[in-house]
Amino acid sequence: MPLYETVIIARQDLATAQVDELSAQLQSTVGSLGGKTAKTESWGLRNLAYKINKNRKGHYVLYHFDAPPQAIHELERTMRINEDVLRYLTIKVDEFEEGQSAILRQRDDAEEGYGSDRFGSDRGDRGYRSRPRRDSSDTGEEA
Repeated sequence: MPLYETVIIARQDLATAQVDELSAQLQSTVGSLGGKTAKTESWGLRNLAYKINKNRKGHYVLYHFDAPPQAIHELERTMRINEDVLRYLTIKVDEFEEGQSAILRQRDDAEEGYGSDRFGSDRGDRGYRSRPRRDSSDTGEEA
């Protein structure tokens, strides 16, 4: 069977328990049509790049499905109807990524103190410095 990755964004005003319930419903939809869920990751409540239906944040959840195409079509139809799902994206992949996703690895690195900016690199003192001031002796003018 083909392998699929799906990421959903659920409304910000849902409780974590409600997001877990929504996740279970979506997994049962795929399971009832002959697919199986290989992995589920909850990325938590994250900021959106822009407002979606008056929401500034959303609960992100990643799924890895091993399912026939009919199950994925039914899953997407269910997500389109559900008012709690703001956005979703499903892609077909050749193989699943082993271990944690990049989002969770980045969060773990930040918690351990690696890197000082949001991209995980340590800029040290090279960061946002202004140019040095020029004295009157640097201008070449004679006093």
